Amino acid sequence: MIVFKFGGASVKSADAVKNIVSILQPYSEKIVVVVSAMGKSTNALEGIIEDFFKKNEKGIKEGYKKLKDYHFEILDSLFEDKGHKIYVEIGEVFEELADRLATEPTLNFDFDYDQIIGFGEILSTRIISQYLSHAGLKARWMDVRKALKTDNNFREGHVDWELSSQLMKERFVFDKDQILVTQGFLASTINNINVSLGREGSDYTAAILAHILKAESVTIWKDVPGVLNADPKYFDDTVLIEKLSYLDAIELAYFGTSVIHPKTIKPLQNKNINLHVRSFQNPEAKGTLVGNLKYDKLVPSFIFKMEQVLIRISPLDFSFIDEDNLELIYGKLYKNGVKINLQQNSAVSFQVCVSNDKRKIRDLVDELEESFKVSYETGLELITIRYFDEGTIDRVMINKTLLLEQRGVQNIQLVVRDLGS
Repeated sequence: MIVFKFGGASVKSADAVKNIVSILQPYSEKIVVVVSAMGKSTNALEGIIEDFFKKNEKGIKEGYKKLKDYHFEILDSLFEDKGHKIYVEIGEVFEELADRLATEPTLNFDFDYDQIIGFGEILSTRIISQYLSHAGLKARWMDVRKALKTDNNFREGHVDWELSSQLMKERFVFDKDQILVTQGFLASTINNINVSLGREGSDYTAAILAHILKAESVTIWKDVPGVLNADPKYFDDTVLIEKLSYLDAIELAYFGTSVIHPKTIKPLQNKNINLHVRSFQNPEAKGTLVGNLKYDKLVPSFIFKMEQVLIRISPLDFSFIDEDNLELIYGKLYKNGVKINLQQNSAVSFQVCVSNDKRKIRDLVDELEESFKVSYETGLELITIRYFDEGTIDRVMINKTLLLEQRGVQNIQLVVRDLGS
């Protein structure tokens, strides 16, 4: 058995869905297919959630209509028979979404977020499962929420591995089917309350399924040839990395490479399961292999995180940043769900670079200011170079102002401001 994961770009249109059929057809193995929301549906749903929380009825209606029109346009291009049962299925999903949006928001934004955001994956998997069957493949739709269980840490649930293992082994049984189609990113509590695994968490879902079901391999199908040494959006002349060790893969994922979710590697490494990153645009190409591999050194890899915030924290009375202060700071970061991308401290100051979630940053700064002097800068970039040298640093610092630097033996991180912004 193998696991395939298809992201939003690989299912963004009717032609893209048809391409999935052509990718799957040559395989005789049993396949669990993990699918993200179609195209930019998650972004669209996030906009709807913001309007829902603000009780902006006009915004909700407009966002809902655009999302519905988008999915039905894909349906119309895939199914000639407008009486096909998929139209009823998708209509019912949208009715459920409409009912949810008609309720009052709670005082917990993260809870409301997780009750709405997963509709994108439900829609995409319903459509793809039915189209695979329509194309002659033996496929069945699975609701991952019935098997993947977490705590109630909304927007980033912690997996209950023991219970999830039991339920997945009971439910993810192929019988006469060759393909099981399920959702990435989604889970639920033991009380069946929706919980998400964190933004871009579909890779992690694929790894969890592979780990529990003892898959031979996982393949992530992307719109790039494999793992590149830099994002083509920011760098010319990128290089395909054909092989990656688990260690290098988890380092690159942790620092923010967009190809692999940070939590993906550990479940695979624990069972020595190979991960392939391949192009859905060129499925014959080998792409990148991640596994228990050894080599001398990789080419330098460049990772860019945009929209960063540098927060500077110092005691009100010019005392030291000691363990008590650090405990308080870390506690407030954790409470507000703000993850540190880079940290550095001196005797009387502590600096953290974090991604700019405006809602979370505002609450965090308000709480920190109760005990500390706080200042911050927005609109920054965090550049990480793995296997760096001075030439690679010079390459990324063109037209940049350096605000903070942190060096290790193999990695360097630079917080910069673009002089053109």
